[in-house]
Amino acid sequence: MQIKKPEPFTFEAGDRAVLLLHGFTGHSADVRMLGRFLEKKGYTTHAPIYEGHGVEPEELVGTTADQWWQDALDGYNHLKELGYDEIAVAGLSLGGVLTLKLAYQKPLMGAIPICTPVYFDNIKELSGGFKQFAKQYKQLQQKDEKQIDEEIDRLFEQSDETFDSLSKLIEEVHDHIDEIYAPTLVLQAEEDELINKDSANYIYEHVQADEKDIKWYEGAPHVITLSDYKDQVHEDVYAFLETLNWKS
Repeated sequence: MQIKKPEPFTFEAGDRAVLLLHGFTGHSADVRMLGRFLEKKGYTTHAPIYEGHGVEPEELVGTTADQWWQDALDGYNHLKELGYDEIAVAGLSLGGVLTLKLAYQKPLMGAIPICTPVYFDNIKELSGGFKQFAKQYKQLQQKDEKQIDEEIDRLFEQSDETFDSLSKLIEEVHDHIDEIYAPTLVLQAEEDELINKDSANYIYEHVQADEKDIKWYEGAPHVITLSDYKDQVHEDVYAFLETLNWKS
């Protein structure tokens, strides 16, 4: 079965720009509906796809967090090159980690980390998420269960560098959150099965922004942007963006 490779997107609509960053093992579809929603509200949005994402899992375990960070940085610079001087960033999970790193390294109008880990104490959950992704991908390739199990075992034998780099990225961001002064909205699903939910409170309490808020979604899962709660997330992101001090 041919699996269609996802693509980055840029939806140009207005002078205000929002960089949208997807999660670990995900791709631009994680944030595409949010991008379309914001486009209708007059915001330009851009979503890159990190190296090794949106393709077969064997390619993902050949990449590291340094490459994903460069992809996020390239996404920010892409909007700059298109002429957008005022940029906010919203990111899901790993995308939220990259959002926070951008917030203490680049001038941002605002930062929106969504279901974002800042503790790497849940390697079991994250590796379980990766295993689920790999199994689903291989099922789409119509491989039998025995072959899938063997290939996943080989993947985990090759994944140490990828997970080690993810751990170091999360630890680095954890230690620099108090350098963030951009307005920040923290969004967290209460039924998040993949990350330590204490991360949301840590981010909210340690960012130094004068304008900051936190919102919890009762009953919502980790990938909240693709869940039944997505419409509320869209509205909350838009409402926050409207509070920012845009020049345009």
